[in-house]
Amino acid sequence: MRKDSLDLAGSAAMLLFVAVLAGNQIVMKLTSVGLSPVFQAGLRSVFACLVILIWMRIRGIGFGDWRRDLWPGIALGVAFTLEFIALYNALDMTTVSRASIIFYTMPMHLSLAAHFLIPGERLTRIKVVGLICAFAGVALVLADRTGGQASLAGDLLAWMGAIGWATIALIVRTTRISEAPPEAQQVWQLGFSAIALVLVAPLFGPLVRDFTLQHVWLMGYQVFLVASFGFLGWFYLMKTYPASTVASFSFLTPVLAVFLGWVLLGEAVHLSVLVALILVSFGIVLINRKAV
Repeated sequence: MRKDSLDLAGSAAMLLFVAVLAGNQIVMKLTSVGLSPVFQAGLRSVFACLVILIWMRIRGIGFGDWRRDLWPGIALGVAFTLEFIALYNALDMTTVSRASIIFYTMPMHLSLAAHFLIPGERLTRIKVVGLICAFAGVALVLADRTGGQASLAGDLLAWMGAIGWATIALIVRTTRISEAPPEAQQVWQLGFSAIALVLVAPLFGPLVRDFTLQHVWLMGYQVFLVASFGFLGWFYLMKTYPASTVASFSFLTPVLAVFLGWVLLGEAVHLSVLVALILVSFGIVLINRKAV
């Protein structure tokens, strides 16, 4: 049932989803102690794809017209694979705080591309201000090289991950794969990346590092709470509530990720990072703001 505004249940669900995503940044970094980043991403895709396929079988959900969706589905898989090669390596090289701030500028890249590629998605003055704020935040993070935890290569990989994420959204919005069930769209991404990531993982060093039982639970978090049921929940929220309202909540994810990185990982949060976080978060809100 489609609703015109976000009610209490929707707000609670969005806050839960945002908290899960913010925690995922911490979990990915901690899991890298036991598994190499790309191999970790590949395993996540393998098991999450199996979960979604079982879910579809139980619920009797079909794939739609797979012949129509073949090429856009492959494009989704390629973009998804590149996104997570970049993001997982970014989190292995730089701090959660820096990677999250940069990665969640995805709406900036999507809005800029949509202005040229999607009819009716022109940039408004408010969105332009949002773009400037978000870009200024990223520039500030990249310019701040203080502290031994900062890695320019990691920061740039996080930016590449954001572009990959925006590319996925653009493919869905500009091709007929948008007519496929959300579960089918997930299977295209997870299925392709499961094969691709596992195959290329040896190119990025030893697959297993200091692996312990703890990393099994951390992988479970990624598989069940994020890559499978987490994003299914996001799709259904987008179907039930106004997209712009739901998208606006995304500004909370980097805020919580920076907080969790400081509390759980002891990451140093410099003034420049806090200012960049404010700029990016404010920019995301403006970019997702519905024109009036």
